[in-house]
Amino acid sequence: MTTTAPAAAPATATSTLDLAGVSRWYGNVVAVNDVSMSLGPGVTGLLGPNGAGKTTLLHMMAGFLAPSRGAVTLDGRSTWRNPAVYRRLGLVSEREAVYGFLTAYEFVLATAKLHKLPDPQAAARRAVALVELEGAQDRRIGTYSKGMRQRARVAAALVHDPQVLLLDEPFNGMDPRQRLHMMELLHSLGDAGRTILFSSHILEEVEQVSGTVQVMVAGRLAASGDFRTIRRLMTNRPHVFAIRSTDDRALAVALMAEPSVTGVELGRDGLTVRAGDYGAFTRVLPKVALARGVRVRQLIPEDESLESVFSYLVEA
Repeated sequence: MTTTAPAAAPATATSTLDLAGVSRWYGNVVAVNDVSMSLGPGVTGLLGPNGAGKTTLLHMMAGFLAPSRGAVTLDGRSTWRNPAVYRRLGLVSEREAVYGFLTAYEFVLATAKLHKLPDPQAAARRAVALVELEGAQDRRIGTYSKGMRQRARVAAALVHDPQVLLLDEPFNGMDPRQRLHMMELLHSLGDAGRTILFSSHILEEVEQVSGTVQVMVAGRLAASGDFRTIRRLMTNRPHVFAIRSTDDRALAVALMAEPSVTGVELGRDGLTVRAGDYGAFTRVLPKVALARGVRVRQLIPEDESLESVFSYLVEA
């Protein structure tokens, strides 16, 4: 079953969220340590294990926490003690803070009125429709599943059509259909020019939604960029390739003599090659195959998933 998210209206302006040398500590505990990044239009995933500092970082971006050091700015203005940023920023925090006695429509409408929107009723209806809650909008939130409550909170964060959207573990409690719709909605918003950052410790979520990844480990920014590019740049780590060719045995013998190759296994389904340098191996493989008169039919990097990148970064 597939679902299509309602089209997001094009952003009337774009915004950039910048962090410059940001740290946050609590006594002797360092939660975030010297993080710098710049976020522009599109969807960015903030990946890291529980306790990595993702929530603290999001709270500083949203102006809820002051950096102990460094600066967080939205379009050049500090987010700390600056209520004006909320005209351009929406936040879905990890902690649920919804009033169960309100209906979803009432909850979103109250948020629209707090933003002093010119037509809060229309804005609330539009936001509820974006998250596909029209059929349940008149039910009390207290009767909702966790996934439905999450969608109501996303609707409230979107009601004023912000240029920047921050989401902390937004897929918690959603069933597969709800997750698919939310992923499509985030894609739509990013394509329309919004700046979106969502945190997750679930690798599959980030890999499916975002082409750009910020990886946090123990309060530090461990890697930034496309996760495949990050993996390839880690040349001091082993890389695993699955290879099929017209003569696997001859290719295996030739590859074992190459300095970039650290291991070769010959199996019924082809070769498994471990290389210490991604670039050197991919450059030498065609030359070796050509010299031996072997045609390479298939070359698949086996450890380029985001899970592989993440596990290497955590172990480093």
